[in-house]
Amino acid sequence: MKKPVILAIALILGAMAAYFAARWMTPHQDSSRVVIVEQQIEAGKAITAAQIKAISWPASSVPQGAFARTTDVAGRIARESMIAGEPVLPGKLAPKGATGGLSSLIPEGKRAITVKVNEVIAVAGFALPGSYVDVLVSGKDSEKQPFSRTVLSRVKVLAVAQETATEPDKPKVVNAVTLELTTRESEELDLARNIGKLSLVLRNELDTRKTHSAGVRLPDIVTSQPTPVTAPAEKPAPSVQSRGPEEIRGTIR
Repeated sequence: MKKPVILAIALILGAMAAYFAARWMTPHQDSSRVVIVEQQIEAGKAITAAQIKAISWPASSVPQGAFARTTDVAGRIARESMIAGEPVLPGKLAPKGATGGLSSLIPEGKRAITVKVNEVIAVAGFALPGSYVDVLVSGKDSEKQPFSRTVLSRVKVLAVAQETATEPDKPKVVNAVTLELTTRESEELDLARNIGKLSLVLRNELDTRKTHSAGVRLPDIVTSQPTPVTAPAEKPAPSVQSRGPEEIRGTIR
């Protein structure tokens, strides 16, 4: 065999040995496939194949329930808005078979009810889908006295007008807001809007405390009249018995 051929074979074998040695000595890290968002997804709409992709993800930190194939996600309805880069998780998707729209955004056991508001009552357009509000009712009681009271605490806004997604930095003035409520809360709200005017109070989304208030009435906010000062009662004149014996001469005591 000619020397150049032997040299070429030796170089090839050496390269292969170096390659396999490098692979053998490099720590092997297991990885899995995870479906993430590639283009922003809006709540209430079907996810398209162009909005998602599957990437390699360290097996030790795969989010619980994450999808491995895009075919398991494409066509499903998004229950929440999602931004590029985040993994698609089951809790953010409507049940299989959902057709989209507002009904797909309502969790099991909850209801959606729409109330009319004006630009002031609706927190000047800052009550956006996904935000949380308290609901107040103001009216007159059985004695025709004005009152205001919190009837619902920390309820989620599902939609404003007919939109389930809006830009947070662009508040929109609307005349109707749809809220996510339990069956009991729906009944309370339906009664409240028939006895007075409703107002929304925007609250911090991380504040999970419920509001407990007895409400206020007109005397609680109107300045009360100052309490009249009562003059101290005069002490009664001492009785004759308490002054001891007296001597009276003519008209002079």
